[in-house]
Amino acid sequence: MSAPSATGRTVPNRERVTTIADDGSRIFLHPADVSGLFTRWRTVFGWFLIALFFALPWIEIAGHPAIFLDLAERRFHIFGITFAAQDVPLMFFVLVGIGITGFLITSLWGRLWCGWSCPHTVFLEHVFRRIERWIDGDAAARRKLDAADWTPEKITKRVVKWGIFAIISLILFYGVLAYFVSIPGLYQLITHAPWENWPTFVFMVVATLIVFFNFTWFREQLCLVICPYGRLQSALQDDDTLLIGYDARRGEPRGKVGTPGAGDCVSCNRCVQVCPTGIDIRQGFQIECVGCANCIDACDAVMTKLGRPKGLIRYDSLNGLNGGKRRLLRPRIGIYAAVILILGSVAGYAFSRVEPAHIVIQRMGGAPYFVDDSGVRNQFLVRFVNKTSEPMMIGINDEKLPAGMSLVVSERGFEIPPLAEIQIPMVFVAEKSSFPRQAKLPVDFYAEAGMKVAIISRRFDFVGPRYKLKTATSQNGT
Repeated sequence: MSAPSATGRTVPNRERVTTIADDGSRIFLHPADVSGLFTRWRTVFGWFLIALFFALPWIEIAGHPAIFLDLAERRFHIFGITFAAQDVPLMFFVLVGIGITGFLITSLWGRLWCGWSCPHTVFLEHVFRRIERWIDGDAAARRKLDAADWTPEKITKRVVKWGIFAIISLILFYGVLAYFVSIPGLYQLITHAPWENWPTFVFMVVATLIVFFNFTWFREQLCLVICPYGRLQSALQDDDTLLIGYDARRGEPRGKVGTPGAGDCVSCNRCVQVCPTGIDIRQGFQIECVGCANCIDACDAVMTKLGRPKGLIRYDSLNGLNGGKRRLLRPRIGIYAAVILILGSVAGYAFSRVEPAHIVIQRMGGAPYFVDDSGVRNQFLVRFVNKTSEPMMIGINDEKLPAGMSLVVSERGFEIPPLAEIQIPMVFVAEKSSFPRQAKLPVDFYAEAGMKVAIISRRFDFVGPRYKLKTATSQNGT
């Protein structure tokens, strides 16, 4: 089967990328409008995600935005928990957890993320294309306008549309930037002259142009060419994965209404017209399909008008479309679920051990130890980082040190300002007669910030010569 391109060329659908013509030129897609159950729910969910995206930097939890990735200070505030740069290894659990969860979701429900939650799809379908329909008209009008000469009407519409797109692209970039500089920081950037923060200004201009280019011209090519998820899903799905498919047993052979022996598909091509990537779902599963369900609503509307049952195109598994039964539980689902459970348990333990202060005991440069009349001395520099947004009191407890060892420090208690860092020298002295035999020696720090008190234990290596007590026997030479 063939389909006309935006410029009137007729190109085959089956043996090519849906947006590339036989001569290699780009076919610009103009999906037709569609309404129905899934379209309504996608719209509601999409606008919820958009509202959440812009709201999170405004929502304050524990004195910081709900999500604030403060790269300048190397602090990451995520839903009330503050992570310092030293806690970055914990991101391993987050990233791996997101990846394995994505595997599980894809194995169960296919490209649910792409069609319903992907930021690119959400903003393209619910913002940019809606504005385009409002200015340029329906799909037929948009194709006609593309093919038309540059008349004053076309120039006016293009200037208005691209101007609105540029403003939205800037707002979208500001929304992303707020996660890294916070709303007050964003306000400072906006209200000051560009040359006062010229690196940020240059980055803002470049990023805005990229966003504008993507949503104005590149569009579905991001899904078809750049995004690896469509290729990856082929390895993650099986015959029991829920996806959008065409019931060929019911629909074939195709024929107009009243054709003897024809199936339910009347070859109206409505499913192709509404597809944002231009595919024909009747050709079977294709990696270009983003799972948006536009074709389901379009086909259901046609079936309703013809008095035929809905579901010719529907969410189902390949087994279901072939008349079989879909299995929900299967080995790969069990494996993914087990990995997520184990990873979640380990991550829960690791995150529960996140300390309000980062404390590092480092040996000072120079000789590793000194010996004098007082005993063996080891000198350390202790670095304290207050990871909270409140002043923190630090106390030192050396009661766990071995007998004969003492701590020499300028003060046993001191205050660290919010999100600040200080370093203090600490000297440990051991009597010659009681040189410690332990490889690691303990010292406790009490960290108090607001109403929270935490005990942070650290261990350090004490080095020096190995002294032996001289007994009366050895002195007599016996």
